[in-house]
Amino acid sequence: MNSEHLADLAALDAWIKKVSAAGAVPILCGENGDMDTVGSAIALAAAIPNGMACGLHRDKVAKRVAENLDAPFRYLDRKRPTLPRKLGGVICVDAASPEQLGLELPNGIPICVIDHHSTSGWNLDSGDIEIRWAMRATTQIIFAYLQEYCPVALTEPVRKLLLAGLITDTGRFRHADGQALLDGAQMLEGGEIDYASFVELIEVDDLTDSDRGALAAGLSRVKNSTAGSWQLMHTNVSTSEGRMGKVLLVAGAEVALVSRHRDGITRLSARATRNATLSGVHLGEIMSSLAEKLGGDGGGHDGAAGWSGETDRIAAESAFIHSLSGVVRTD
Repeated sequence: MNSEHLADLAALDAWIKKVSAAGAVPILCGENGDMDTVGSAIALAAAIPNGMACGLHRDKVAKRVAENLDAPFRYLDRKRPTLPRKLGGVICVDAASPEQLGLELPNGIPICVIDHHSTSGWNLDSGDIEIRWAMRATTQIIFAYLQEYCPVALTEPVRKLLLAGLITDTGRFRHADGQALLDGAQMLEGGEIDYASFVELIEVDDLTDSDRGALAAGLSRVKNSTAGSWQLMHTNVSTSEGRMGKVLLVAGAEVALVSRHRDGITRLSARATRNATLSGVHLGEIMSSLAEKLGGDGGGHDGAAGWSGETDRIAAESAFIHSLSGVVRTD
């Protein structure tokens, strides 16, 4: 761990001690509720006596893994989030901007942002803190903090939550780098975790008939095209955008784009192969640029990112394809 990271962890520990002495510390998850954000929040809460992991949503994997481990999580109402009256501070994990929380933060309360996305839409005030590292998953940052300042919290359930976030955000380590592989090994080392059985828990096929129907309909609409130097497959679905993106990569796409339009909001979800990201594609930057051009909220990782806003679906897709076409291939 480099000196900058050590300094960040020291600042984070000092911030947590200060705000936790003043009141409760909700640990808010990004609205998508994926395994990385939920695992990060619950694991960090294990080290803060008056901390509580909470958010609007947990996806199927995060819900299944957390319930299997009896891990505490509080659901919040979007319109009237019931946070404790006496707040010391709020920690936001795995959210590239306030909009990705899906709710309004209370005024005048210190904020801590812990995230691994390369793009950031946060405007923080004095007394706030941001820990942003170029990692493959936010759980790696939480793991580093717990190792350094609260190793007693690294119980087997906490290690499993951290590992599950790392596994899912790296696509079962397909998008891992050396640090991610090392962290994964260290997460395993301290607990009696049967890796193969644990992966089976994460990858249980829990698609409903409705999900399968939506995927089948989306596959019937797939378009295969060239966007500049990149082989692109894109389609639109009513649900399961992330899963459809993975299917298109397996089908041979270098970049997969999946769109959804519901209740006046268009959502784009994109995935790219590791070879594509090594050759110049950074989906997080593309989605961030869409937010600047079209409004809405966008960002993410180099190999997985999203955007949402009120722009027409076709117009949003066209803007993405135009941006991707302008990415110069470096291989």
